[in-house]
Amino acid sequence: MRIVGATEARTLNRRYRGRDYATNVLAFPYVSSRRAAQGDIVLCAPVIAREARAQGKTLDAHFAHLTVHGMLHLQGHDHARRRDAARMEALEKRLLAKLGYPDPYAISS
Repeated sequence: MRIVGATEARTLNRRYRGRDYATNVLAFPYVSSRRAAQGDIVLCAPVIAREARAQGKTLDAHFAHLTVHGMLHLQGHDHARRRDAARMEALEKRLLAKLGYPDPYAISS
């Protein structure tokens, strides 16, 4: 796991995903397996901090969510299709609840 700034996140996102912006989390699996999460997770601290503020979440809860999100990507989960996204979100909610974090998709007031 690596925590980076916006410049490095943008460079990695552009190089490996063809998208020219800094994103919150990138996952680079070594082996795709639902049983083992092997790979690199890159978290972009400034983007995560900005999102946490905008979404009314604590910084640690948002970091936890994106770490879990990245781990699920390493296990081969994806959210490109609606059904896959629903399955991945349900897993995220369940795992985060076990870690003591609130539902990351709940709308904060």
